[in-house]
Amino acid sequence: MTGNNAQPAVALAVRDAELHGRLVAGDERALDEAYALFGTLVRALAHRVTRDREAASDIVQDVFGYFWEHPLAYDPNRAGLRTWLGMLAHRRAVDWVRGEERRRRRTAPELHGPFELPGVDETVEAADTSCRVRLIVRDLPDALRTAVELAFYREMTYREVAAELGIPEGTAKSRMRNALARIARTLAEEGIGE
Repeated sequence: MTGNNAQPAVALAVRDAELHGRLVAGDERALDEAYALFGTLVRALAHRVTRDREAASDIVQDVFGYFWEHPLAYDPNRAGLRTWLGMLAHRRAVDWVRGEERRRRRTAPELHGPFELPGVDETVEAADTSCRVRLIVRDLPDALRTAVELAFYREMTYREVAAELGIPEGTAKSRMRNALARIARTLAEEGIGE
């Protein structure tokens, strides 16, 4: 299973590095290509968080404008371009939601004291972390990613994961532990969940 997907991952990494190098050199066509590849993803992520088409469009422009103006902010050795642009879009969308909430609080009439939606910040942060975990899972090696997806997204036990994949139960447990350790390490490095 890993052999078949290793080549596309390498090809994607090479494509991302080549595209990034062209962008650093000021090649506008590289930005057009990045938009063609990832514009839909960026828009979908922004819209999912903001629930606002105009805001999503603004975020798309902001993300790709930032990438054009600051191409060195992206490090192809740390993440795929899809992942990086997705995280950038998600963060900008969360910032937009927080800004809208602050604006609403300032303009809301105070009938019975300050108007505040309970838990909005916590909800936004949880959504941000959840999205980040999904992006981290997507970047795991195939064997680990598959085990995590079966266990958490399809709610299978270790035994069911092992049976589904045709591997020993101990191997399934080991893959899960390894995957969870990688996810936790990445989140800790990014300061998420502290």
